[in-house]
Amino acid sequence: MELWIPITIFAAFCQNLRTAMQKHLKGRLGNTGATFVRFGYGMPFALIYAAVLHLVFKNPIPEPTVTLLVAGALGGLAQIIATFLLIYLFSFRNFAVGTAYSKTEPIQAALFGLVVLGESVTWTAFLCIVIGIAGVIIISLARVPLTRQAIRSSLLGRPALIGLASAAFFGASAVAYRTASLSLEGTTVAMQAATALVFATMFQTLVMTIWMALREPEELHASIRAWRAAIWVGASGVAGSIGWFTAMTLQNVAYVRALAQIELVFTFMASWLVFKEVITRSEIAGCLLIVCAVVGIILIG
Repeated sequence: MELWIPITIFAAFCQNLRTAMQKHLKGRLGNTGATFVRFGYGMPFALIYAAVLHLVFKNPIPEPTVTLLVAGALGGLAQIIATFLLIYLFSFRNFAVGTAYSKTEPIQAALFGLVVLGESVTWTAFLCIVIGIAGVIIISLARVPLTRQAIRSSLLGRPALIGLASAAFFGASAVAYRTASLSLEGTTVAMQAATALVFATMFQTLVMTIWMALREPEELHASIRAWRAAIWVGASGVAGSIGWFTAMTLQNVAYVRALAQIELVFTFMASWLVFKEVITRSEIAGCLLIVCAVVGIILIG
């Protein structure tokens, strides 16, 4: 098994954990505040990780490049927008529809990867990506009544458009981060990923702090007051980001993001085993499709 595969699965697990905490914070913070804690409280952990790699494991610090600065900044902005849109979806009654569309990220990442990096995927891999996305959509819409109004909302409603936009920005940020990481030379893969992560997280924290101080100071204050819960969002978020950055340095972004759909399987395992929630047949069918896609991606990888 190639190294990027277990790293991606670890990152998906951490993201699942971070999302659950972030949803909990959504009740105490607005969209901007819930977005900010992922980056602001994650930055110290990113710095600690890079310092340990350098001081303990003797990984050389690479020379920064123009590509790192430009791609890292663009990726950081794209991720901020994508995260904000995803959190914004939870304010809609039919947010499941938008969430389903937000999971089209692997296909959009594949398109961005082809345009920006010239990286293509095989037809077999593309089929696995489509199967995985089909599973995600089935899960997301399992509890949505299939009325004419619901179908129309699924195709043309505001949540659907927001979900597609969120996926596009997530896909763009992933490709930008891979571009930034690959531009660094003279060090290990882990340090390439850590350097790109530190720059992106610092940039995101600076941008959001300035924005909130000028436009939403009450949200900034609320984010600071909620530090006891927010620090865990930051820690789990950076743990996941370490995995994403490292995996995307090692492998094509489309493959990494396709394998990451296993996150939903973790969600339903927790719902069933821990919270004893009832799982519908549609949700089980969606999970099976995701598992099939994940197995296919692993075999291809």
